[in-house]
Amino acid sequence: QVQLVESGGGLVQAGGSLRLSCAASGRTFSSYTMGWFRQAPGKERELVAAISRSGSTTYYGDSVKGRFTISRDNAKNTVYLQMNSLKPEDTAVYYCNADRSAITIATMKGDYWGQGTQVTVSS
Repeated sequence: QVQLVESGGGLVQAGGSLRLSCAASGRTFSSYTMGWFRQAPGKERELVAAISRSGSTTYYGDSVKGRFTISRDNAKNTVYLQMNSLKPEDTAVYYCNADRSAITIATMKGDYWGQGTQVTVSS
């Protein structure tokens, strides 16, 4: 079992940057595929970015390619999401997710979720 705690959200102007962090408890962090999801009001939760257990492979949703970068530090039990060139449509609650049995990182969606962190991008 793993517990996830996100941080780093906030209010930023369009074109700005934010870096989200997700700290995981436990000693098996490197066993989990990790991902960032987001959910805007009235919309379904969507996978934004994911990273393999070793960090060697990443996946990005089409709407964030070239702007967001996911990374992980297995020694620190932490996954990051660097968000650049933010747009108002990036406004959402961002959730960290851990999946121990993902077959592919593009389809990851595990049972473990963080509490979410709000990102608001003003125009």
